[in-house]
Amino acid sequence: MSTLTRFSVAPLHTLTQRLAAVAMGRQAPDLVITGARVLSTYTERIHDQREIWISAGRIAAVKPAGSCSKNSGARFFDAGGGILAPGLVDPHIHIESSMMTACAYAEAALLSGVTSIFCDSHEIGNVCDAEGIEWMLEDARRAPLNIFLTVPSTVPATGPQFETAGGYLTAEKIGALFDRWPEAAALGEKMDFVHVAMGDPRSHAILAAALKRGKPVCGHIYGREFVSACAASGITDTHESIDPDIASDFLEAGVWIFLRGGNPATPWHSLPLAIQAVTRAGASPKRVCVCTDDRDADDLFLFGLDWVVREAVKAGIAPVTAWSMGSLHPATRYGMDGDFGGLAPGRRADVVLLNDDLKPQSTWYGGELVVESGTVTPTLDAALSDRYRYPAAAYKTVHIADGVRLIPDLPKSACTAHVLRVALPGILTFHEKVAFTPAGDWPATLATHPEWCFLTVVERHGKNGGVGYGLLQDFGLTEGAVASSVGHDAHNLIVAGKNEADMALAVDTLRKCQGGVCVVRDGRVLALVEMPIAGLLSDKRAGDVAQETAALKKVWEEAGCILPYMGFNLLPLSVIPEIRLTDRGLVTVPGMQLVPLFEEAPESGHLR
Repeated sequence: MSTLTRFSVAPLHTLTQRLAAVAMGRQAPDLVITGARVLSTYTERIHDQREIWISAGRIAAVKPAGSCSKNSGARFFDAGGGILAPGLVDPHIHIESSMMTACAYAEAALLSGVTSIFCDSHEIGNVCDAEGIEWMLEDARRAPLNIFLTVPSTVPATGPQFETAGGYLTAEKIGALFDRWPEAAALGEKMDFVHVAMGDPRSHAILAAALKRGKPVCGHIYGREFVSACAASGITDTHESIDPDIASDFLEAGVWIFLRGGNPATPWHSLPLAIQAVTRAGASPKRVCVCTDDRDADDLFLFGLDWVVREAVKAGIAPVTAWSMGSLHPATRYGMDGDFGGLAPGRRADVVLLNDDLKPQSTWYGGELVVESGTVTPTLDAALSDRYRYPAAAYKTVHIADGVRLIPDLPKSACTAHVLRVALPGILTFHEKVAFTPAGDWPATLATHPEWCFLTVVERHGKNGGVGYGLLQDFGLTEGAVASSVGHDAHNLIVAGKNEADMALAVDTLRKCQGGVCVVRDGRVLALVEMPIAGLLSDKRAGDVAQETAALKKVWEEAGCILPYMGFNLLPLSVIPEIRLTDRGLVTVPGMQLVPLFEEAPESGHLR
């Protein structure tokens, strides 16, 4: 078991007595970080020549540099004039998107100055129900990171008529997670925002399970017309502020906004536009946070929350305010600012040493030095090596029969095809109704539509063997196939390809390794990231997963795919407009209607 713990095990009165004694100079601190500038998130000022006294993993005092005698018996760390800031608090992330376990995730987080996260583990919930969420919580308890759960609220994202998931969380199951796990801090994002707005009984029963326990409710809202109804239903934050207009609507409705920053080549970088609600429209940033949301392992190292803070600065936010948006503001949103988000007496000693560009150099977690000069310390390395081991059942979640047909039957006559069209940045998909005339067989037909490829979703939970067929436009794939077992949100297997043979090889590859993402061409697997835990997670260290992910992305781009693979994984997510594909078929959003791939052309009268 790691010696790095999140919470003090000392009796509270003993802890407060000790901190008071240190603050008054009656007892020596354990550690003094001196020779620093201190960034105050409370007053948004930077104070010169300060030192921080740390005892029992907490801050006892912030004093002028040189206040503690070198002969006191305390350990000293010279910050060399750098900036000491509170550890970052990420208010909305999905550990599963990193393709790593919670223990592995901690390494990349701490290197980027993140010491606390609020994660929504609806991915593993969709595969393994409440049991999978509890596995993730056990994993989180072993991780050297403050990890809190926003309990998944929408498993599955829509009803069983629209998708088949491995899990189904009821209000009763969600309430039990709140009651059993003190780390369950809030209700996770309500992705079924249309159902909430329309008063769906199940959705509101789940809201009630959180509200009656005094837990905050996180949101996921597309469309200004839904803001008031969702806020009236108890939702008090959202990470879907995609432009300044809807961001302003949220803030006026009393909804915290989490500005999402991400790799600019992906759909996860809405911050530059949405932040204009503050920088141009004049809204106060007091209820504005920054977050990462989804990060693969490679991007987690390159575009961590510290990078998002710096993007806020580039967009016009003052540096100290930007750091506060990544630390004190999220802690305040969850009512935990007495522990996290600032450098003040009584707070956890989660401290980051920054250079003048706000880039983390060293990180202390509960007063323990875990990153020094950008390198993992032996203390952290030992903790990362002592990881939680998922049970055997977690490694057996991809159940697909042999010989599944992966392309639809070709219509015999002219008809209308309902096609998904993608366009960057890629979160939204567009519903194209195309007059379609088959050309004898599929190879000849696709030759007349080079902008198309097959898109298929295969139910992988061993429930009904359902297969949904679609056509994907402007994806860019020129040959071969790509596949993933991380098809949000039910996490069925999604495969796109130009021919059935390569599609079949991709599906069979992921079935054999029990999950992952792969690229196939001409009967060969060109790239593969194996994710055997629930078909979602690797069991390797963060650096290894990041290396594999970087190699996959290179081959993915070489295959011509304009939509990054994480955007590809969203194509079955039937809560995002305008049309999606699940194992049940094509679903229009927000109308929530199933439509056939082919239907009769008005002039023909034939159903397809």
